[in-house]
Amino acid sequence: MIAVLDFGSQYSRLITRRIRELGVYSELLPYSLSWEEILERAPKGIILSGGPASIYQAEAPRCAAEVFSGTIPVLGICYGLQCVVDHFGGEIAPASRREYGVSTLEVVDADELFKRLPTELRVLMSHGDHVTRLPDGFRSLARSGGSPHAAVTNDKGIFGLQFHPEVRHTEQGQAILKNFALRICGAAADWTPSSVVDEAVERIRSQVGDHRVICALSGGVDSTVVATLLARAIGEQLTCVFVDTGLLRSGESHRLLQAFESLIPGKLVHVDASTRFLHRLELVVDPEEKRRIVGDEFISVFTEEARKLGDVRFLAQGTLYPDVIESTSHDTTAADKIKTHHNVGGLPKDLKFELVEPLRYLFKDEVRKVGRELGLPRELIDRQPFPGPGLAVRIIGEVTSDRLQVLRQVDAIVEEEIRASDCYADLWQAFAVLTPLQTVGVMGDGRTYSWTAAIRAVTSEDAMTAEWARLPHELLARLSSRIVNEVPEINRVVYDITSKPPATIEWE
Repeated sequence: MIAVLDFGSQYSRLITRRIRELGVYSELLPYSLSWEEILERAPKGIILSGGPASIYQAEAPRCAAEVFSGTIPVLGICYGLQCVVDHFGGEIAPASRREYGVSTLEVVDADELFKRLPTELRVLMSHGDHVTRLPDGFRSLARSGGSPHAAVTNDKGIFGLQFHPEVRHTEQGQAILKNFALRICGAAADWTPSSVVDEAVERIRSQVGDHRVICALSGGVDSTVVATLLARAIGEQLTCVFVDTGLLRSGESHRLLQAFESLIPGKLVHVDASTRFLHRLELVVDPEEKRRIVGDEFISVFTEEARKLGDVRFLAQGTLYPDVIESTSHDTTAADKIKTHHNVGGLPKDLKFELVEPLRYLFKDEVRKVGRELGLPRELIDRQPFPGPGLAVRIIGEVTSDRLQVLRQVDAIVEEEIRASDCYADLWQAFAVLTPLQTVGVMGDGRTYSWTAAIRAVTSEDAMTAEWARLPHELLARLSSRIVNEVPEINRVVYDITSKPPATIEWE
């Protein structure tokens, strides 16, 4: 594996993705890990991410000094370059000419990092500091207009880049990372969906032993892949629990139960907990509180079902890497919390179960590849993501049975039209939001004062960033017409044209 030490860059997660795309496992780790904790991962190479700090500032973040011992190849990117230069006695200072955006890079020494690449590249720069003096034993590999030492190295496998090879704006960025991971580090490109399945099954068996496990089955691709992995790993020790929270889409509970009974061998328990979830959500408007309540109530249901089954020690759930990153945990100390995911930050502190989370360090597209490897049907694997708290976080304000019914009708129209237009597979998500806004309208020569529905559609690779989808105007017109004509409580439809960042994909 390649370890990525996170100094807080907005691109840190992209580094792990790009390395994984090479077939090499990579994991994002806090920069503050001790050398012993880093060595426990047995990395073939270490990448130091960028970050907002400057190395000359007081209390600037630094990683363990042993990282630079030369025993493991190191690649510092942007702030990571500063860490490299500072550690070895060079100098970093504010640049008279800042570089933000695409710049031209001139390669003056190809070495192994730029081997077989053009001598002139367009690269993404994002810095106000630069290297003013190289440390002893280092030499320049490349330069740009604002950075005389835009790429550096010594003879002990320590490299530094002022630019960001992990972003698509950098020409040959993936080739540079490939040279580092495969050529310099000697990593094997053997991290495949098949190997992920084999490793996950082995880890599950090792963790669980002969104990019983209940699996939180929601109907999404994540929990279904987890359940399938568990069924393969431990068979009869598994019980899947599907909880109908009352926050699902129209007819979804029935469809999912039919699918699960044929897909997941073993015991399946269906719990209708809609009344208790809606009761807990009464008068709650804060989105963080909604997520916390849903997470807490899920655990209450699972605890009750576990008692009925006897001695159940483990709870399995479909936690993904973006859930962990956005919620923040010990895995992501450099990141700000964006929102609490019900299955990470929404879990109670006194949780009675030990968690089994075989997908915890995978992105959604990687999970889909694992699902295909497991032989799951395409219609399930390619389902668009649906939030764990369900429609509770697609209703802005209080969640009531009446408002849920309105949103279900709108949501059903959105899904039906998106599928009919043949763009469902091209979108990461497309869904409806019920806002608390009431606006004046006119229908049949009469005045209306009704709710506003919003439509959200985005494209994305991994949900960490997303672009609003440029849906055809004809499709938007059909959506608006059908919604205001078929849902009496709605008299206005708006389309969300905000990307992530600055917005998140879900409204809450």
